[in-house]
Amino acid sequence: MKRALTFMAALISAPALPAANAPRPSAQPNIVFILADDLGYGDVRCYNSESKVATPHIDRLAREGLRFTDAHAPSTVCTPSRYSLLTGRMAFRINYRGVFEGVGGPCLINEDQLTLPQMLRHQGYATAMTGKWHVGLSFLDAGGQRITTGGIEGVRRIDYSRAIPDAPIHRGFDRFFGTACCPASDYLYAYIDGDRIPVPPTRLLDKSKLPKYPYAFDNRAGLIAPDFDLEEVDLVFLKKSRDFLEQHAQRQPEKPFFLLHSTHAVHLPSFAAKQFQGSTNAGPHGDFIHELDFIVGELMQTLERLGLADNTVVMFSSDNGPETTSVIHMRADYGHDGARPWRGVKRDQWEGGHRVPFIVRWPGKIPAGRTTDQTVCLTDVMATCAAITGATLPVNATEDSVNLLPVLLGPESGTPARPYTLHQTISLALAIRQGPWKYLDHRGSGGNNYEKSELKSLALPDTAPAAPGQLYNLEIDPGETTNLSFRHPEKVRELKALLDTSKAVGRTVTRSTPTTAP
Repeated sequence: MKRALTFMAALISAPALPAANAPRPSAQPNIVFILADDLGYGDVRCYNSESKVATPHIDRLAREGLRFTDAHAPSTVCTPSRYSLLTGRMAFRINYRGVFEGVGGPCLINEDQLTLPQMLRHQGYATAMTGKWHVGLSFLDAGGQRITTGGIEGVRRIDYSRAIPDAPIHRGFDRFFGTACCPASDYLYAYIDGDRIPVPPTRLLDKSKLPKYPYAFDNRAGLIAPDFDLEEVDLVFLKKSRDFLEQHAQRQPEKPFFLLHSTHAVHLPSFAAKQFQGSTNAGPHGDFIHELDFIVGELMQTLERLGLADNTVVMFSSDNGPETTSVIHMRADYGHDGARPWRGVKRDQWEGGHRVPFIVRWPGKIPAGRTTDQTVCLTDVMATCAAITGATLPVNATEDSVNLLPVLLGPESGTPARPYTLHQTISLALAIRQGPWKYLDHRGSGGNNYEKSELKSLALPDTAPAAPGQLYNLEIDPGETTNLSFRHPEKVRELKALLDTSKAVGRTVTRSTPTTAP
């Protein structure tokens, strides 16, 4: 234990001011985070040269900024990853497993808990979020009581005249437009504006009229609002984010802003907008990836048109690895592997479940075209944004967030930014990574059942079936094919002790003095 403790150290939009006439921008950099859903490491061309879908706009971000090759979502599923991104804290610390559906809540983020937008608002930032929330919300019935009934029955009980008391605008965002959970696969197919649903759902979703292909069967039988088109969700989100950027540039250009744009793409069902259907040679899911890349390009074009791009930090990543269905069928039908080159998919503790694209662009600060193999986690975004903006982080918050600003600015010292990373699955199975070594404190994937017919084709032999956990050296075995637990028992003991210590002390980062902006 003592040894372990030593390690703890083309859409309709409002007219915009031409860039040449734009007022003086804010001294603080703006921050835009684009969070994709279920986008795999191998789905993006700059990470996978064999990708069957061109991603020119994401690739451009990489050419103009820093591309991380060893970045990880905090979890292998969306709800805990999003909680951790917004708080800098691993979600297993609140003992929450699974993901929210329908009226699921309450919000996992406590009212008095520091969040990324709240921290930036304290630094004078305007804060906005567009898209999928999925961190839990409290919906109230006619009597003002929180609804705890799940499924469609819970949705039927919502009193739409009542505000959502723990909406994103009550957790640090000045503005929010989006959905409670997964936009196109949930029981509640309706948009939230601020803390209310202005156009309530009025009818059952007619699943018989939906497309029929392997990437389409993910819709729950919920209630849908008359203004909710499953194929147009991401274009609606794009318009709302563009509106925010344009209005901000016109009304308060001297004030910095933070925008979190959280897409539906490329979570199943793969319902690309009509203008993207058939736009690739990789089927409906390939078309959806193409739409995601278009959205990234449109947001960047908007920043450039408004004269904001040179003073904006743009971050792009995903909440976890690619879905089982998309990986299996894209491999078979189109020769595209969204998890390449890693073992595992969404929900799995193996690399494919949580190693994700992560790109950061900051003109004039981050040298263009760099790549880093630093092992990092999306929990680190909060401490990094604190350093960028000169914010001070309290000692009782952001327990798992490391400041990556030195890595961003370079040159790198050769010292790891993080002493280690923690990983968790939908079942709260845990793992730890330090250098090339990765220890899974459980048997199997920690998420998916590889005895099922759909996943049998992806199963690998268990090379140490009697071992209680799994030890891999990713430097010599990046595919996690050989469990080394019995060959290196001392490494198992060391990593398990460090993992147990991290759980016991409630943090992986101890703060002393605040960092300041460059």
